[in-house]
Amino acid sequence: MTEEIPVPDQFLTAPGIFPWWLLLVWGILTLLIGCMFLITPGMTTVLLITFMGAYWLVGGLFALGSLVVDRSHMGWKIFLAVINILAGILILLYPWFSTIFVLSFFVIFIGFWAIFIGVSHLYHGWIRKDAGNAVLGIISMIFGVLLLINPFIVAALLPYVAGGFAVVFGLASIYVSFVAKKCLESPAQ
Repeated sequence: MTEEIPVPDQFLTAPGIFPWWLLLVWGILTLLIGCMFLITPGMTTVLLITFMGAYWLVGGLFALGSLVVDRSHMGWKIFLAVINILAGILILLYPWFSTIFVLSFFVIFIGFWAIFIGVSHLYHGWIRKDAGNAVLGIISMIFGVLLLINPFIVAALLPYVAGGFAVVFGLASIYVSFVAKKCLESPAQ
């Protein structure tokens, strides 16, 4: 009793949607990045964080350069440019330490966010007498506490999770690209 969900051809061939070959390239690159995360998680993560540092550094320099053309909100632009430049320089000078710090900070942020969302769900579940919302709140709070118990272990596992997702999405993109190509080659019905 498996039913296929019909996908109209216009979704895959409509103007403005990615061409099939671009989906294929995207899928191959995503698959390669996923494999890199799974095979060499440490080096790939350091490379990604280093790229982010270079991006922040260049972005900060461009933000300062934009003041030559547009002086509106000058204080904010200078503040954000200095923060970007400092973060970029620190990451480029200390890529390994920065990787550990950035990933751990990310995990801690997600942990606190999950607890906040959990408390919100629990509150709404209590007020509205909705057991499902309350259960979601409890699960979210447990997830947040587990992340905060040891963020370094979770941060160390993050590249593997990202790699797994990238492999799955890469394979899915490759499959969709071939489906899109097949839809383009088949005559209109």
